[in-house]
Amino acid sequence: MDPRVLELRHVTRELTGGGFVLILNTGAVIDAEAEAMLQALHSRSVGGIRAHLKTLAEKGPERFMKNFYVGYGHKSIGDCGTGTIFIEGVSMLVAKAIQDWLLYSGQEASTRYIDFLMQKFIDLFGLPGSMEILEEWRSFYASSQNPLREHLRECFPRNQEEDVNVYEKAINARSFDILRGFLPAGATTNLSWHTNLRQAADHIAFLRCHPLREVHVVAEAMESALQEAFPSSFGHKRYEATEKYHTMWMREEYYFSGTKHHDVCPPNKVGAVHKKTVLTRNSIDINRLEEYKDFLVARPEKTELPKQMAECGAMQFEFLIDFGSFRDIQRHRSVIQRMPLLSSSFGVHSWYFESLPDKLRQEAEKLVRRQLAAIDTLPQDRLGRQYYLPMGMCVPCRLTGDLPALVYVVERRAQRDVHPTLHEVALEMADDLLTQFGPFGLTLNVDREKGRFDVKRGLQDIVQK
Repeated sequence: MDPRVLELRHVTRELTGGGFVLILNTGAVIDAEAEAMLQALHSRSVGGIRAHLKTLAEKGPERFMKNFYVGYGHKSIGDCGTGTIFIEGVSMLVAKAIQDWLLYSGQEASTRYIDFLMQKFIDLFGLPGSMEILEEWRSFYASSQNPLREHLRECFPRNQEEDVNVYEKAINARSFDILRGFLPAGATTNLSWHTNLRQAADHIAFLRCHPLREVHVVAEAMESALQEAFPSSFGHKRYEATEKYHTMWMREEYYFSGTKHHDVCPPNKVGAVHKKTVLTRNSIDINRLEEYKDFLVARPEKTELPKQMAECGAMQFEFLIDFGSFRDIQRHRSVIQRMPLLSSSFGVHSWYFESLPDKLRQEAEKLVRRQLAAIDTLPQDRLGRQYYLPMGMCVPCRLTGDLPALVYVVERRAQRDVHPTLHEVALEMADDLLTQFGPFGLTLNVDREKGRFDVKRGLQDIVQK
C-alpha cells in the first residue's frame, strides 16, 4: 500500500440523503489548472515548454486562469485541463442527467454485475405509502434471486468444458439483467465524470436548471466542490436571463413523452407487445453518399466508417425500450438522444416477464399491477413519480445520428453480450440501414441470434485480484 494515496486531500460535498460529491486529487504537482495554463502559453509564445514551466514555477496558474479563462472568456483554455468527479448515492435519474452530455466520459455502477439489494431507494415524496412502494420492489428483487438462478441453470445448463466460476458469474449476470426490470429508478447508484474544466462549467450551467430538484442540488454541490478544487477556474458570472432561459426550455422540452410512433399500453396490461423501431426521418443525401461507395464496400469487419461521411446527412429513429436498456444505449455520445420521461404509459417490457419461471412470472405481473395502482395514489407529479417506477418500464426514445455514428451504435449493440431488449432494437435499426444503404455496399457485423445466453458474460466483470 502506498501511504501517499491515503494522505491525499480530496474535495467533498455531502448531499442530503447520504450521498456525496468528490473531486479527485491525484497528487499531481502540475494540476489541471497548471496544465491548462501551460498549453495556453504555448499557443501565444514560441519560447518553448521549458520557458513556460519556469513561468509556472515562478507565478503559478491561479491568476492566469482567473484572468484569461474565466475573466476574458477564453473557453478553449478550459479544454486543456481535466479533473474527475465521483458522485455517490444519487438516483438513476440523476446519473442519466449527468450523462446526458455529448462529451461525457465516465463510468456508472452496473446493474448486471452488482447486487442492488442493499442500495438506498430515494423516497422523494416521503408519504406513508410511498416508501412501501419502494420496499415492495426491493422485496421482490430479493426473494426472486435464488429461484431465478435455479431456473436459469435449468434453461442454460453448463457445458462440461466451461469453467464453473465463469458460468456462475454468467448466471448471476443474467439474473441481474432480468431483475433490474423491477428495481425502481429511485434506486441509488454511483458514477464518475471525467471532464475538462470548460465542459464541467458548461454542463453544470444546465444541470442547475434541471426540472428535477435532486439534479440541481447535485449540480450545486459539484460546482461548489470544483470552485474549491480549482479556485481560479470556476468563478463564472451568472446571467439572470440565461438562467431563466435554461430553466424555461428544460421545464418544457427536456423530457420526451413520445409521439404517434409509440404505442400506449392498454389499461391493466403490464407486458404489452410494442410497435417496432420506426425510421422517422432520413435526410442522407444519396448523391453525396455515392462519393463514398468504395469506402462502404471496402470497410473491414470491426472498423469504423470515416467520420467525414457525416456530411451526407442524418437519420432519425423512434422506438420503445425499457428504461434499463435506455441507460445502455445512452452511453453512445456520437448520436443525439432525447431524455425520455419514465411513466406508466407504455407498460413493462414483456421480456422481463417472459424471462421468469411461471410462478415468479405470475407474482411479477400481480406485483406490477398492484404497484402501478399504488403509484396512481401518489401526488400528480409526473417527474416525481419516476422515482417509484421500475426500470423495466418502457420509455419513448428518439435517436438521431449520421451514418458512421449509426453504424457504430448498431454494430456494438446488436451483439450477444448486450441486453436482449436493446439487442432487438439494434437489429431493427440494422435492417433499416441495410435496406437503405445495402445497395451502396454497406454491410453490418451483427449477431442475429436473439436472447442467446453466452457464458462469456461471466468474463466481462471487473474484479479485484
